[in-house]
Amino acid sequence: MAARRLSALLSRALSSGSSSKLLSQGRSVSRFSTTAAASEELITPPVHVEYTKLLINGQFVDSASGKTFPTYDPRTGEVIAHVAEGDAEDINRAVTAARKAFDEGPWPKMSAYERSRILLRFADLVEKHSEELAALETWNNGKPFEQAAHAELPMVVRLLRYYAGWADKIHGLTVPADGPYHLQTLHEPIGVAGQIIPWNFPLLMFVWKVGPALACGNTIVLKSAEQTPLTALYVAKLLQEAGLPPGVLNLVSGYGPTAGAALASHMDVDKVAFTGSTDTGKIILELAAKSNLKPVTLELGGKSPFIICKDADIDHAVELAHFALFFNQGQCCCAGSRTFVHERVYDEFLEKAKARALKRTVGDPFKKGIEQGPQIDSEQFQKVLRYIKSGIESNATLECGGEQFGSEGYFIQPTVFSNVQDDMLIAQDEIFGPVQSILKFKELDEVVRRANSTRYGLAAGVFTRNIDTANTLTRALRAGTVWVNCFDVFDAAIPFGGYKMSGIGREKGIYSLHNYLQVKAVVTPLKNPSWL
Repeated sequence: MAARRLSALLSRALSSGSSSKLLSQGRSVSRFSTTAAASEELITPPVHVEYTKLLINGQFVDSASGKTFPTYDPRTGEVIAHVAEGDAEDINRAVTAARKAFDEGPWPKMSAYERSRILLRFADLVEKHSEELAALETWNNGKPFEQAAHAELPMVVRLLRYYAGWADKIHGLTVPADGPYHLQTLHEPIGVAGQIIPWNFPLLMFVWKVGPALACGNTIVLKSAEQTPLTALYVAKLLQEAGLPPGVLNLVSGYGPTAGAALASHMDVDKVAFTGSTDTGKIILELAAKSNLKPVTLELGGKSPFIICKDADIDHAVELAHFALFFNQGQCCCAGSRTFVHERVYDEFLEKAKARALKRTVGDPFKKGIEQGPQIDSEQFQKVLRYIKSGIESNATLECGGEQFGSEGYFIQPTVFSNVQDDMLIAQDEIFGPVQSILKFKELDEVVRRANSTRYGLAAGVFTRNIDTANTLTRALRAGTVWVNCFDVFDAAIPFGGYKMSGIGREKGIYSLHNYLQVKAVVTPLKNPSWL
């Protein structure tokens, strides 16, 4: 799949007639203006929860303690299911299984071509079950079904096929030496990989982690987010069905301070990869260092600038900036959450951005045409409302929104602030919600300085018709990804990761393979070589 902006996928999905039985139901749409989400009749998700236990050594099992925890529907706050709650003892069982599968099992010794075939079968199964997976993702996470089904699931399948293609193309080098020696490098799997994924894109993050680790021949213990454990369990079952040997992938659902901490600090885990908040990333890094100094990959928070220059097509810029911030309910680490607008076009942009936010459709994410569902849970819901209150108290101008949408579930009105200053919390902290902060700038040097004045460096957006301006900004901005006249382009081959406190290492593309390989140099003397 060629690189395509997510908004283009979503736009096409929204404009096309879907044959899905699900999308033929409940076609009424509540716009953010008068109709409350609580007055809507919610669609019953067309999927059943089948897997709620831990996956250890190829078997679904109860937690050692027998404890479970509830997972919720963010549309209502009601319990969907009770899931096995793993803790340190379960992590230890899972690591033991992964270690045995790596040291004694067939996976690392299997030909790379056969590993590739298993990943390809897995991709086919995900594609076959994509409707159920999208429904389960929406039910447990709250994201629009159309987004899950038509944008994210195709990406999941594409990523799996991408990594399947890499499996038999990983190799070392033959290196010339200064003397009669044969020198080669071997690229070997690192061993048991511990992986911890977030709740905002459960399926995509599962594949971002599992795909490269398996392609390189590693075994895995993965902890899913306690808010969204259901789709990871479903696809783990599909991976077993595709032919993955027992113990190669072990999945433990549970909480960060117990299961997550045990995984990061385990002495028999060879590497940890984590996606989540910067504060938690610091804890992961500390636990890894204090245990066996295992290498760590971190994909953390962001406060990405989206810079709209004076030559911008304002209508296009408004739509792109809206998408950059509000996509996925604003729950995106690379969201364009600081919208810098040149003073020459600021007033026009502001009025149109406000109008676009007021038109945003909010409601049951299973309904056709809905752009925004609920926030993930009560904690995140309250956090976003506190930041909105902070913006008001800091004398930013609340242009629209700012309150709960409806009276049930965790819906928040699309919110726009103007007259935002750099020292306000809403301009500094990662809100992770549908809150657009619009700031004014005058000069290019000024906006570069202000855009870089943050502890984060995950992504940035630049909107201009001038190639010289674009080149100046892309090189000056301290961010792992800079999108020019686009945003959220997530092709499988594009590396993703941050500068500064936005993380360590890169996900996706060839760079992600480096996270799961060791490089070994092998030197052999040559006797009377005919050439060197």
